[in-house]
Amino acid sequence: MHIKGKTTNLLFPTLQWIVPIIGICFIEIIKLHPIWIEHYYSNKWYNVVAFFQRTITGWIQFSVGDIFYIVLILIFIIKLLRAIFKLSKSFSGKILVNQLGFLVRKLMWLYIVFFFLWGLNYFRIGISNQLQLSKTHYCKEEVVELTHQLINKVNEYRMQIPDTSLPQMPIQQIIAEAKKCYDSASKQYYFLSYSPISVKSSLYSKMGMYFGFIGYYNPFSGEAQFRNDIPQVLLPYIICHEIAHQLGYASESEANFSGYLACSISELPFFKYSVYLDLFSYAQQEEINTFLIDGDTTGLKQELIYNKEHLNEKVIRDRKAVKQFFYNEENSISPVMSSMYNQYLKFNLQNEGIESYNEVIGWLIAYQREYGKW
Repeated sequence: MHIKGKTTNLLFPTLQWIVPIIGICFIEIIKLHPIWIEHYYSNKWYNVVAFFQRTITGWIQFSVGDIFYIVLILIFIIKLLRAIFKLSKSFSGKILVNQLGFLVRKLMWLYIVFFFLWGLNYFRIGISNQLQLSKTHYCKEEVVELTHQLINKVNEYRMQIPDTSLPQMPIQQIIAEAKKCYDSASKQYYFLSYSPISVKSSLYSKMGMYFGFIGYYNPFSGEAQFRNDIPQVLLPYIICHEIAHQLGYASESEANFSGYLACSISELPFFKYSVYLDLFSYAQQEEINTFLIDGDTTGLKQELIYNKEHLNEKVIRDRKAVKQFFYNEENSISPVMSSMYNQYLKFNLQNEGIESYNEVIGWLIAYQREYGKW
């Protein structure tokens, strides 16, 4: 009996390492097969998981996922303090190794759960397969043409909002309209079918200025979160973007494009203005990038002057208000957090990092090439 017990004690620590290592190896192998991920994970397994998560959390008024993060952080702090106490009481290499091993195993399991619940969507085929799009290289002239079209769109819908200052829609009304947008979009794009809804204001909205977020998806609860203290004109497109993450579009550019497909269907000028205002910003930034790559600074200056002269005065005023809001939030912590998020995106095959949000312009151009519209 003593020998059997000793064997069991030796086996258990070994299994504590073998099981998560096998799990991580399995995930890394699966990452290499995007077609398999698209068919079996994103369109089957993940849909079941996400539906189950949203069914549980959707009816709860507060953010379950945000509470989960608080609990997770508190547990980590308690474990850390206990480890420090043990080491201070009787320091030894064995205790240090055991504590570090415990931390590493927990992080390994967190990694496994993250990819199991949502993270493998980073490696799917995605929107290019569903719409039969090829996001090939585009030229400077195509970006300029798209930017000019967006100027017309953003002016058109701003003029349909008669107020000098933008109206303030109740947040719940914005959420309800976003759901309505996806319901309408799903009639044309089956893959945008979205139910049940689970979209909530973040409990950490005030911390957004430090962490650099305006919205995020919580893979552990299936909730879409947004900041409730930002200019409201941003919320319709942000919420539609986060819902796209809920539908399994992990790529930021694909979430932006899916959010556009839904948000632009709305019958409310405020919603259409929100999406085209943001897309114009992306397009103008892409203009700057392409002109600078060509070394055409003179052409860039002329193009920026053209954009400013053709934008409606109300649009210019709204853009200044949004810029001023984020300028007032500038701090020394946000760039560090943005840099970390940039590396996170690159780790998950978004090679441009934070700049990958701009790649929605590539999807718009590809969509226009394929279908003659956008």
